[in-house]
Amino acid sequence: MEERVLLTGASGFVGCTLLPALRDKGYKVLPVYRQPVEGGFQIQGLDAQIDWSAALEGVSVVIHTAARVHVMQESATDPLAEFRKVNVDGTLQLAQQAAASGVKRFIFLSSIKVNGESTAGQSSFSALDDCHPEDPYAVSKKEAEDALLALAEETGLEVVIIRPPLVYGPGVKANFQSMMVWLQKGIPLPLGSIENRRSLVSVYNLIDLITVCIDHPKAKNQIFLVSDDRDMSITELLTCLSTALQCRARLLPVPKSVLVFMLSLFGKRAVADRLCGSLQVDIVKTKELLGWKPAVTVEEGLAKTAEAQLEYQTVAVENNRLDG
Repeated sequence: MEERVLLTGASGFVGCTLLPALRDKGYKVLPVYRQPVEGGFQIQGLDAQIDWSAALEGVSVVIHTAARVHVMQESATDPLAEFRKVNVDGTLQLAQQAAASGVKRFIFLSSIKVNGESTAGQSSFSALDDCHPEDPYAVSKKEAEDALLALAEETGLEVVIIRPPLVYGPGVKANFQSMMVWLQKGIPLPLGSIENRRSLVSVYNLIDLITVCIDHPKAKNQIFLVSDDRDMSITELLTCLSTALQCRARLLPVPKSVLVFMLSLFGKRAVADRLCGSLQVDIVKTKELLGWKPAVTVEEGLAKTAEAQLEYQTVAVENNRLDG
């Protein structure tokens, strides 16, 4: 008998890659979408009002990747309330109904931001550390984790929490895609001498860990951190990306202190922190408890990401030619 999995966020960056990977492994997956899709379960928005009973029928595992994520131009007067409505109340509503329906395991995709924003001047984050979420998104994720673990104690539902750092892979958007575009255009970047250390994880390694957690007995009621198991500076990352993109990185050796000062003058201190700050995670627990190791190397992950970017641009150019 095929194991039935309910996957939320099926159209998201992680979900759209996870869905075919699960099916390839023989799982019968019911994907959840915001739009009507044949063979899927539609919700208008994740909140505490959804009736999940039809979707949960016969389901043994829920993989919950849907969330309200970072909003660059936040318009809500009370951002934390909006994050809680989706990430806490909506998550708990699904988990409570899952427990009542006889679901065995609930896998929750959280965020390393629950641990904190930076590891500058300290050791790597671990799953056993005290948490210091700072922004509304991170606070909501931590509250959701706490609510899920409490529900696990009350009902016997097995909860698995995964906290990834920056996730990259084919189709990645936001800052990661911007970096690839800058490199391809040959734009000089003042990032040639940044000696920070950051953990990141390819979507392939994240998905591999999620699939391991579906039925691994030692994953029950545990929190796991995940990465590619190789921390990089922003300078090293850009150099590796340029190689994968088959272009030359024009990295100017501007001192970190100067770069931070200049960005701060223009009100971009948060950007400076992301570019120059360190955020490292310790995945020893994940590797030892689950016997897991990253399925692909950083170079392989970046190569796949770059290949997808190049293909996307080739198609876009061809479409423009035909339209012209």
